[in-house]
Amino acid sequence: MFSKACEYGIKAMIYVGTQSLKGERVKIGEIVENVGSPEAFTAKILSELVKNGLIESLKGPYGGFYIPSDQMESIKVIHIVSVIDGDAIFSGCGLGLRECNAQEPCPMHTKFVKIRSELKQALASTSLLELANGIKSGKTILVR
Repeated sequence: MFSKACEYGIKAMIYVGTQSLKGERVKIGEIVENVGSPEAFTAKILSELVKNGLIESLKGPYGGFYIPSDQMESIKVIHIVSVIDGDAIFSGCGLGLRECNAQEPCPMHTKFVKIRSELKQALASTSLLELANGIKSGKTILVR
């Protein structure tokens, strides 16, 4: 459903969020280890998230990535998806046609309109804090 970059970005944000709730900053190596993603690829993704203000980064021996805990409720999954994958998941043709709309629909158009709408609502209503708390409580996992 999401690109690999987006999957890694969401997982990285959740992991950093769980550590930020403890008041800790995390280095790239720790993120990679706990998310199961390639280091160079993850660094590039995190750089985009920093550039777009979804995550903070400090350099130096006491540095690392973190998210201010008072911002985690306002960061929704849709923000992460939009930064990494854009909004194509909400607008492109489900069958990959160059042009597909209500006037000239593909065979799956009406089904995809409903699915996209529900997906957009789910991503827009799910906060990073909610996901980080799921990990913290042990009710959810990031890596198998």
